[in-house]
Amino acid sequence: MSKPSFQTVLAALSDESTAFPNRYLPLFSDLAPVDVSALISQWPGVTKKRKRTLLTKLVELYPSDTLLSFESLAAALLADPDEQIRVNALRLLTETQDTHLLPQLITLAENDPSEDVKVEAARVLGRFVELGELEEISAQALHKVEETLLRVVRSETEKADIQRAALESISFSSRPEVDTLIQNAFTKHDPKWLASALCAMGRSASAHWEEDILSMLDDPNDEVRCAAVRAAGELRLDSARQFLLDMLEEEEDDETFLAGIWALSQIGGEEVRITLQNMLDQTEDEDIIEFLEDAIDNLDLTDQINAFNLLAIDPDDEPDK
Repeated sequence: MSKPSFQTVLAALSDESTAFPNRYLPLFSDLAPVDVSALISQWPGVTKKRKRTLLTKLVELYPSDTLLSFESLAAALLADPDEQIRVNALRLLTETQDTHLLPQLITLAENDPSEDVKVEAARVLGRFVELGELEEISAQALHKVEETLLRVVRSETEKADIQRAALESISFSSRPEVDTLIQNAFTKHDPKWLASALCAMGRSASAHWEEDILSMLDDPNDEVRCAAVRAAGELRLDSARQFLLDMLEEEEDDETFLAGIWALSQIGGEEVRITLQNMLDQTEDEDIIEFLEDAIDNLDLTDQINAFNLLAIDPDDEPDK
């Protein structure tokens, strides 16, 4: 079957007499400028419900296929008058590296009237902090993003959800003041702030948070415990391995259980491999099977990295010739 033209897709989008075909959803990936223009021209005539349904379905589809990119569509919808469209447009930009979007993203993070939009914009900005730490964007661009997120975190008037999103995003930064922000969040008597602090610790690439993370692995709050498990995985804490292995036998929260599997795949080790393989052999749940297979693939990569690190020779340790 030949690929339908984008005009056919747009005609189907405007046809309210029938449901929009799901098979057309991937055709919104990698849109050419002329197709984006055609969509935006037609967009005002599409009902709000249909627009929202389309964006929701694209957000659901996006993580399932790494070949899909809805960036051009999402960028064109960042100024949409419907806040739910703006929120979902931002969710389609989680992997963007387009620094041309930064002025608009910064404005959304600081000035949008919607709290949800501000949260999503702050999260997208975290992607650029991460890129900046890898020196994949300019130092000037990184500085603008960092200053924006720091203003949001330190704001005395901003809503807590937005501040927490900004904290999680700025935590990729190596700037010295970030540690203080994380520590301050960790000492708040609020599970949501504590979870954000743990998320930030995991993203910091700093092992000095090890004891704090380990202390939260058995927290009674599901959100906090899950964040600690993820942080232990992100920092590849060997000291968390046995606790996580034991946790898999008794964890009742599904999200934390899956986080534990993934964290173990990031930490590595032969006992982890045996455990995950046994779980794979014993389950019949297709979703769990797929997740475990992905985790074992990630474990392969982790063990390769660990083996390389063991074999690596530190030049400072070489004997004098």
